[in-house]
Amino acid sequence: MQRIGIYGGSFNPVHFGHVGLAKWVIEHTDLDELWLLVSPNNPLKPAGILAPEQERLAGVREAIKDIPHVKASDFEFSLPRPSYTADTLRELQKAYPEHEFTLVIGEDNLAIFDRWREYEYILANFRIFVYPRNLSGKAGLSAERSVFCQRSGLSSSAVKELVFLKDAPTFDISSTAIRRSQGRQ
Repeated sequence: MQRIGIYGGSFNPVHFGHVGLAKWVIEHTDLDELWLLVSPNNPLKPAGILAPEQERLAGVREAIKDIPHVKASDFEFSLPRPSYTADTLRELQKAYPEHEFTLVIGEDNLAIFDRWREYEYILANFRIFVYPRNLSGKAGLSAERSVFCQRSGLSSSAVKELVFLKDAPTFDISSTAIRRSQGRQ
């Protein structure tokens, strides 16, 4: 069974932080492949700021073209919208029963994970790799599995596998900052 990482996002636009993290994850974890899953629209973000989905997908393809075992995916483009990760993971399992999927998220998303639709289902059924984010000068993961479970009111047994990628690099860049510097929100 191949282990596939799912690194989802708007990639609006894709930048060297996305690419650097993707390269590090594929080189330093047990994943066989990492799919950068371009989301047509994130239900937790305003839709009006997104560049066209095909443009974002093309940008991801170009940015990762030289990284072995890292692929761009438009899998969510054919799913109902908005895109919810739990639904996407279910559909991925149906389409690729020979794969085991691992969700790759930033610690900023872990902090709001309880706002995700069916987050308990995701936690119980999928491995989750959490990478550090350099947000407001606060780099590094501050939580451990037990702290996360306690804060979320979940028993540790309700979580399949939560792996904190503490050695993953942080990048002082964001798509939001890039859009602002270009005069786009």
